[in-house]
Amino acid sequence: MTIETTKPLILIVDDTPTNIQVLAENLIQDYRVKVAASGEAALEAIARQGLPDLILLDVMMPDMDGYELCRRLKNDPQTSAIPVIFVTALNGGGDEERGLNLGALDYITKPFYLPVVKARIRNHIRLKQMADRLEAMAWIDGLTDVPNRRRFDQMLEIEWKRAQRSHFPLAMIMVDVDYFKAYNDCYGHGAGDTCLKQVAALLSAMVSRPCDLVARYGGEEFVILMPETDIDGARRVAEQLRLRIESEQMSHAGSGVSCWVTISVGYAAMTPGQDQMPSALLDEADRMLYRAKNSGRNCTRG
Repeated sequence: MTIETTKPLILIVDDTPTNIQVLAENLIQDYRVKVAASGEAALEAIARQGLPDLILLDVMMPDMDGYELCRRLKNDPQTSAIPVIFVTALNGGGDEERGLNLGALDYITKPFYLPVVKARIRNHIRLKQMADRLEAMAWIDGLTDVPNRRRFDQMLEIEWKRAQRSHFPLAMIMVDVDYFKAYNDCYGHGAGDTCLKQVAALLSAMVSRPCDLVARYGGEEFVILMPETDIDGARRVAEQLRLRIESEQMSHAGSGVSCWVTISVGYAAMTPGQDQMPSALLDEADRMLYRAKNSGRNCTRG
């Protein structure tokens, strides 16, 4: 990763080119800067290019003003944590109160003093980075270093809503390490922990798209969330995962199905209807995992 791509990303939303130019020229040395001339363009930029670390937002824009854009951002779980700073000519107390009540972190009135603007941006970026680090720690399973159940639940909700809007399928794969209790009984819990770490690392290495999520669901179960993936894609990945774990040839003298560590895999995919809940996909993947375990284990079912 280059130094350039590690710089925080700031999105400037303003329909006045001179305002954008002044801010961008003074921020480009320390940050990556993207610009949008309207609220709709800002939403499109976020959807296309990813979440910025901070948004500088004008209030007075045509069609969708800054207040409405801020409201939409804060009401969307995926964008609600992005810090928003209003930079506007509206300087009434009521205007500032409205912006802060909508969830903005700061309110800067024009004409602004650039050193102060840069200092406020620097402070908010630092706070955002600290919050991101703490949140990331809260999302990681302490044993396997993959995302935990809490992170999976959050991402399932986000990706389900995205799939409802886009009408693309969402796939889920559930993995269970076969006869893991017997593994612990045979080799001890320390070895069992090492086994789970290896399985998690192998699953993560096989599921390589940035949008996919491998998480520890609990105990010896893992779950993979795969946006824009149909049932055929889920089937292919599920079988690849099963074969990869078996090919590692981790000894399992207590297994009832193989002399190596193996996994049972259930998979499902659906295009969410507007009235469906994420639990529909979860329940189906879990049902398929149950079928795999009842079909002799070390197999995939969907």
